[in-house]
Amino acid sequence: MALKSTIYKVELSVSDMDRHYYETHKLTVAKHPSETDERLMVRLLAFALNADEQLELTKGLSTDDEPDIWQKSLSGELELWVALGLPSDKVVRQSCGKAGKVVIYAYGGRPAEVWWDKIKGSTTRFDNLQVMNLSEDETRDLAGLANRSMKLQINIQDGEVMVSADDRIAYVTPVKLKDVA
Repeated sequence: MALKSTIYKVELSVSDMDRHYYETHKLTVAKHPSETDERLMVRLLAFALNADEQLELTKGLSTDDEPDIWQKSLSGELELWVALGLPSDKVVRQSCGKAGKVVIYAYGGRPAEVWWDKIKGSTTRFDNLQVMNLSEDETRDLAGLANRSMKLQINIQDGEVMVSADDRIAYVTPVKLKDVA
């Protein structure tokens, strides 16, 4: 018998002083049975860091040919492809060919560092690729905020992120490994 996704209701208030974006998004997020709380919260963090009226969460883990988050133009062109984790060289290459901009949020500590060392040489040709690394301790703290019904306040300033839920706070400082040209 197949396991069903768990539904999370999220009110995500984003105050991004770096991009001057201030908006509240009401999201219904399906957490795949194999998805951890850490990955779910990294997905919400990535959404907040790229927040836009056109940004959408996709089917994520249940679909191989879609990113975790994407943004399409009004005419249907794929403007932004956001992937989480440690995608293969092939997936990075295909993503960069499909979208105007690709952002990868790597996390997981040492495995993320090994992954980046392995693929960074092959990514230099992609002017539309940005790679961010999230510390293992910070993403673990973020996972501690997960709840089936969440009101998250995300404040972004000078590249630093404060995520608060009720009386709990997690701080995340994404490290840029590669920037778009």
